[in-house]
Amino acid sequence: MQELLILGVWSHAREMALIAARVNQLEPRWKVIGFVAPPGQEATGTLDGLPVLPWPATLENYPEAGLVPDYGWPQRQELPRERLVSLVDPSTFVGPGVVIGTGCVVYPHCFIGAGARIGDLLFCLSSSVINHDDVIEDRVTLAAGATLAGGVHVETGSYLGQGCLVRQNLCIGRDSLIGMGAVVVADVAPESVVIGNPARRLRANT
Repeated sequence: MQELLILGVWSHAREMALIAARVNQLEPRWKVIGFVAPPGQEATGTLDGLPVLPWPATLENYPEAGLVPDYGWPQRQELPRERLVSLVDPSTFVGPGVVIGTGCVVYPHCFIGAGARIGDLLFCLSSSVINHDDVIEDRVTLAAGATLAGGVHVETGSYLGQGCLVRQNLCIGRDSLIGMGAVVVADVAPESVVIGNPARRLRANT
């Protein structure tokens, strides 16, 4: 079993530990060492029976441990890519030819269709759909129930809100925010906030 450090001390981090436990029920894979407090936050006590550990000393104390960051982990905090690992809940459907990068977290009951390509540090909440031939770049977040039709391209740093829908073959520009329940029927320019049905640009995403 590989040692695992979960970077973060918030609700998602606790859920990530449960995903690791669900994986272990099928095949022992992860030995969760504990949760790592973010830079500048005191590391004290325990969380769900696991210790809260300090950054960055813990990385040196456990040099062989894999790292997986919570959604709330500071994005500007550089992480050693060679130590990042991905957590994919065993209930997720993963189609043929799918490529999943490192440092990704995929919650229960998601769907990843054939030929989809996912970059690093995807945070994908429950019941989201990434359809066939979609391309997801780095540091993208899909909130619960977000649905992408086939051939969608989501650029780096974008956030797709809960229950949003994206039509096939569209591009979501980098660092964009798609509002909860939005229905996207046209390409989204980089650094945009879009809302509504059909989705319209509300403002720049600063």
